[in-house]
Amino acid sequence: MFGGVSFRLSPRIPSGGLNIHLPLGGDTFILNGVRSKAINSSVSKKGLPELVHLAVARMEDPSLLFIITALGVTVLLLTLKNMKSRRRHLITLKDPDTKYPLPLIEKEQISHNTRRFRFGLPSPEHILGLPVGNYVRLLAKIDGVLVIRAYTPVSSDDDQGFVDLIIKIYFKNVHPNYPDGGKMTQYLENMKIGDTILFQGPTGQLFYQGAGRFSIKAYITSEPEEKLAHHLGMIAGGTGITPMLQLIRHITKNPSDKTRMSLIFANQTEEDILLRKELEEVASTHPDQFNVWYTLDRPPVDWKYSSGFINADMIKEHLPSPAESTFILVCGPRPLIQTAAHPNLEKLGYTKDMIFTY
Repeated sequence: MFGGVSFRLSPRIPSGGLNIHLPLGGDTFILNGVRSKAINSSVSKKGLPELVHLAVARMEDPSLLFIITALGVTVLLLTLKNMKSRRRHLITLKDPDTKYPLPLIEKEQISHNTRRFRFGLPSPEHILGLPVGNYVRLLAKIDGVLVIRAYTPVSSDDDQGFVDLIIKIYFKNVHPNYPDGGKMTQYLENMKIGDTILFQGPTGQLFYQGAGRFSIKAYITSEPEEKLAHHLGMIAGGTGITPMLQLIRHITKNPSDKTRMSLIFANQTEEDILLRKELEEVASTHPDQFNVWYTLDRPPVDWKYSSGFINADMIKEHLPSPAESTFILVCGPRPLIQTAAHPNLEKLGYTKDMIFTY
């Protein structure tokens, strides 16, 4: 049978035996076909002591002896399954001060200047072990100098054996203000399959606990403060979408998390919009929970969204209004943060405790 472990005990009783099904990932035992009406349905693990007590109290019914035996076998199977599950979820980032060399196992070109880098974890059973809201650091010695950069993976701890990063490559002689380009991004671009780079983490000042609850540290070493948000406003530019996507995925995959999210995503051109397909799929499947709005520096002629820098009108129209239950998250290039997001948020009355900048 798919989806669990099933077996049948067939004692010589008129009922014909006992069917037991142990669902994978569940916490109930499904028993049926028992002559005694005392047990004939799903039984939670927490109810086992009461169930055994009932069986012992009714020892005059021989079929209950088989129930006790079956429950013992079932508990053993469940224990073994849970032990296997724990072994399967091995954590890579055990110590935030340790540096972990991870090999590049795959590289995909997403656009002319953006790549998806997939790095292998120590085994196929390993997960990264990154709390939602946190990020990793990559470290490399480039031209004799240690270079450290922070990135939020687009994969999650639902993925085993690998971690994915989406990174924009800043090439030499493209931007007049940065003629040398990006040291780390060009280093990554030149990596060959099998080459390793050092990962360090988890790190960060934001921790998502679920159901709109955040723990926020003013500094890495400070004690966290709690924030409860019913509606998240997100302002992202370029690859600043990655921490937003981390949250969007985590919230929308949990049916009990009703936190609403509104995103303004700024880019230079339509081709630069990363992960657009996934964002719009989420907006389509969760229309009451998530919506996205774009703005471009150089929009095409038939563009139906905004153009230019993020301004107060965009924020007022597409993000939640200032309130105690509102939380605004900002991530992107420095000009977006310093000249577009923060000044306009302040103008509209958002207070510092309503804003978090990655």
